[in-house]
Amino acid sequence: MTDDLDPNLDLCDQLFQVLQATPEGLAEYDLIQALKSRHSGHLPNLPLSDKLVLFRTHFLLFNALYRLRDRLWQQQSHLLQISPLRIRLLPYEPGTAALSEQDGMRDYYLDLTHLRDTDEREVERLLTSFWTRMQGSQEKQAALELFELDDGAPLDMLRIKHRYRQLVSQHHPDRGGSTERLQSINKAMEILTRYYN
Repeated sequence: MTDDLDPNLDLCDQLFQVLQATPEGLAEYDLIQALKSRHSGHLPNLPLSDKLVLFRTHFLLFNALYRLRDRLWQQQSHLLQISPLRIRLLPYEPGTAALSEQDGMRDYYLDLTHLRDTDEREVERLLTSFWTRMQGSQEKQAALELFELDDGAPLDMLRIKHRYRQLVSQHHPDRGGSTERLQSINKAMEILTRYYN
């Protein structure tokens, strides 16, 4: 992608051009680099190592992506798949993926006060919150694996408690199990109770 983007186009139109030229889609970082290499004037041309620059670049990109997604949906021309791991255009298929009435991510990125009011301290807080949630999801996944439960299947406390009783019965030291294994099972139950109770 070496052709410069038309500077008169807004960021949505520039994104559409780049995504059309890359049918397999791009990760967020690669999409930012593609826009910069094609001289888009809509994103800060500053190093992404600065947390505030990174936040503002990310915000501007996702604001434009959600606006583009809405526009393409209204035109019934494409579906736009948006995630940090892959952003890509898909063919429009009526009735298959209607836009959600309540999309918290969309609402956040379309509210420009978040861009205006977010300072370095708030960016640091957002990053800390993100990594805490990521760590928590890994903790949850580890507990599900220990219980040999699939996160994709419907889970509720009744099913989790049933599995817990099975594992305690199977691994209790009085029945030849180990204290360490029982402690791991109890810790996993504590974690899953936080998520599913």
